[in-house]
Amino acid sequence: MAILAGIVLLAFTVEIVVKYTLGPEIPWFAQLHGLIYMIYLITTIDLARRANWSVGRIIGMCLAGTIPLLSFFAERWVVKSVRAS
Repeated sequence: MAILAGIVLLAFTVEIVVKYTLGPEIPWFAQLHGLIYMIYLITTIDLARRANWSVGRIIGMCLAGTIPLLSFFAERWVVKSVRAS
Protein backbone atom coordinates (compact mmCIF):
# COMPACT_ATOMS: atom_id res chain seq x y z
CA MET A 1 0.00 0.00 0.00
CA ALA A 2 2.90 2.34 0.72
CA ILE A 3 4.19 1.88 -2.83
CA LEU A 4 0.79 2.71 -4.32
CA ALA A 5 0.44 5.73 -2.04
CA GLY A 6 3.93 6.88 -3.04
CA ILE A 7 3.17 6.57 -6.75
CA VAL A 8 -0.09 8.47 -6.39
CA LEU A 9 1.63 11.14 -4.28
CA LEU A 10 4.34 11.61 -6.91
CA ALA A 11 1.73 11.84 -9.66
CA PHE A 12 -0.26 14.33 -7.56
CA THR A 13 2.87 16.43 -7.06
CA VAL A 14 3.43 16.51 -10.83
CA GLU A 15 -0.23 17.39 -11.35
CA ILE A 16 0.05 20.32 -8.92
CA VAL A 17 3.18 21.63 -10.66
CA VAL A 18 1.49 21.36 -14.06
CA LYS A 19 -1.67 22.98 -12.72
CA TYR A 20 0.17 26.05 -11.46
CA THR A 21 2.55 26.41 -14.41
CA LEU A 22 0.63 25.33 -17.51
CA GLY A 23 -2.96 25.62 -16.37
CA PRO A 24 -4.72 22.30 -17.04
CA GLU A 25 -5.88 20.38 -14.02
CA ILE A 26 -7.36 16.97 -13.31
CA PRO A 27 -10.21 17.79 -10.92
CA TRP A 28 -10.71 14.26 -9.53
CA PHE A 29 -7.04 13.52 -8.92
CA ALA A 30 -6.92 15.19 -5.49
CA GLN A 31 -9.85 13.05 -4.38
CA LEU A 32 -8.11 9.90 -5.62
CA HIS A 33 -5.00 10.88 -3.70
CA GLY A 34 -7.05 11.45 -0.54
CA LEU A 35 -8.80 8.10 -0.85
CA ILE A 36 -5.52 6.22 -1.40
CA TYR A 37 -3.95 8.01 1.58
CA MET A 38 -6.87 7.09 3.85
CA ILE A 39 -6.51 3.43 2.84
CA TYR A 40 -2.75 3.74 3.48
CA LEU A 41 -3.46 5.05 7.00
CA ILE A 42 -5.89 2.23 7.76
CA THR A 43 -3.39 -0.33 6.49
CA THR A 44 -0.59 1.24 8.53
CA ILE A 45 -2.65 1.23 11.72
CA ASP A 46 -3.67 -2.39 11.15
CA LEU A 47 -0.04 -3.44 10.64
CA ALA A 48 1.03 -1.42 13.67
CA ARG A 49 -1.55 -3.19 15.81
CA ARG A 50 -0.40 -6.61 14.62
CA ALA A 51 3.32 -5.81 15.00
CA ASN A 52 2.98 -3.97 18.36
CA TRP A 53 4.66 -0.79 17.14
CA SER A 54 5.33 2.19 19.37
CA VAL A 55 3.35 5.39 18.90
CA GLY A 56 6.40 7.11 17.42
CA ARG A 57 6.81 4.44 14.76
CA ILE A 58 3.11 4.66 13.88
CA ILE A 59 3.28 8.44 13.50
CA GLY A 60 6.46 8.13 11.44
CA MET A 61 4.86 5.68 9.04
CA CYS A 62 1.73 7.81 8.73
CA LEU A 63 3.86 10.87 7.95
CA ALA A 64 5.94 8.90 5.45
CA GLY A 65 2.90 8.86 3.20
CA THR A 66 2.86 12.66 3.02
CA ILE A 67 6.39 13.25 1.71
CA PRO A 68 7.14 12.28 -1.91
CA LEU A 69 9.57 9.33 -2.16
CA LEU A 70 9.70 8.75 1.61
CA SER A 71 7.00 6.08 1.51
CA PHE A 72 9.20 3.92 -0.75
CA PHE A 73 12.03 3.98 1.79
CA ALA A 74 9.62 3.42 4.68
CA GLU A 75 8.14 0.40 2.89
CA ARG A 76 11.56 -1.23 2.54
CA TRP A 77 12.37 -0.50 6.18
CA VAL A 78 9.07 -1.94 7.43
CA VAL A 79 9.31 -5.08 5.31
CA LYS A 80 12.83 -5.68 6.58
CA SER A 81 11.88 -5.13 10.23
CA VAL A 82 8.69 -7.25 10.04
CA ARG A 83 10.52 -10.14 8.36
CA ALA A 84 13.27 -9.99 10.99
CA SER A 85 10.80 -10.35 13.85
